[in-house]
Amino acid sequence: MYYLRYDLQLFANDEGGEKTEEATPKKLDDARKKGQAAKSQDLTTAVSLLVFFVLLKIYIGFLGNNFLKEFSTFYRHIADRTNDEFSIPLACSYVGEVLKDSVIITLPFLIVGFITTVITMLVQVKWKVSAEPMKPDLNKFNPVSGLKRLVSKEKLMQLVTSIAKIIVIIYVVYSYLQDKWPLIMDMYFYSLPQALALIGDVILNIGLRISIFFFIIGVADYIFQKWKFKNDMKMSKQEVKDEYKNQEGDPHVKGQQKQRMRQAAQRRMMAELPQADVVITNPTHLAVAIKYDKDQYDAPVVLAKGADYLAEKIKTIARENHVEIVENKPLARMLYHNVEIGEQIPPELYQMVAEVLAYVYGLQGKL
Repeated sequence: MYYLRYDLQLFANDEGGEKTEEATPKKLDDARKKGQAAKSQDLTTAVSLLVFFVLLKIYIGFLGNNFLKEFSTFYRHIADRTNDEFSIPLACSYVGEVLKDSVIITLPFLIVGFITTVITMLVQVKWKVSAEPMKPDLNKFNPVSGLKRLVSKEKLMQLVTSIAKIIVIIYVVYSYLQDKWPLIMDMYFYSLPQALALIGDVILNIGLRISIFFFIIGVADYIFQKWKFKNDMKMSKQEVKDEYKNQEGDPHVKGQQKQRMRQAAQRRMMAELPQADVVITNPTHLAVAIKYDKDQYDAPVVLAKGADYLAEKIKTIARENHVEIVENKPLARMLYHNVEIGEQIPPELYQMVAEVLAYVYGLQGKL
């Protein structure tokens, strides 16, 4: 007895199967409206940290001098007051002044940090306001869905990445402090300005090293997020077909298609207009261009027609190409409302059109 091996997948319908097609512009636009885009929070944090520590390294002297001045001013005010004069409202007033001056001193850093964050986000996702992410989602309150999110492969990957970051940060701090440790241990013998300068130098250099490390991680994460977003947005062949069908049925899309068809027809009409024998007008509201080629057609053909602005345009092109313009209100109305572009005139209008053509041919010496 022989057994025939076969794969049932060969009989499966591939419609709606594997997502192998690139995302269509419509799907990407819909995702963008929902606030979905390839972005890296690590990159935004890293750039902000790097800019902060670079500015701090440049202006550390300015900051140190101003804070020392505030410190001295605060305690001088206290020393100038006797115990009887000093009170809680007065202390609050001094503290308020110090806080106000401290905010003024650090304000440039806050402004630069905010601008840096905004620019970094704009570079990643461009500018498009969307309120979709702020809409309440009941699934977020579902404990089962929440548990699934906690134990998902993505969360596990984030945990492993976070642990790796902590290990690298510890190594960066340790490797730097290894050389500075003797100076830190002797800090007891330093003056206050020397001790503050040493602490500031250590913090700045550690911060810069960690920021550079985070920046490298952020760039790598951004590249990964772009790849992941592109992969997540992929569509199956059936999804592409369904989207195309939906767009075809969309009144807005149909309107755009009709508009494009009208524009193409008008361009063809204007291109053929110089070949006309005569333009029959209303005289101001309607214009119909007629051509008669006895070798090609049994009757005269309407090459172009239009009302108002389009009628004026037809007459302008006719004048530029020396096509005769004849005023005949009844005939212009009948042709405009009863004969489409490219159609031959009906037998009922033969006599009226023949008279106009005879008049034009007489003027041109063709009769």
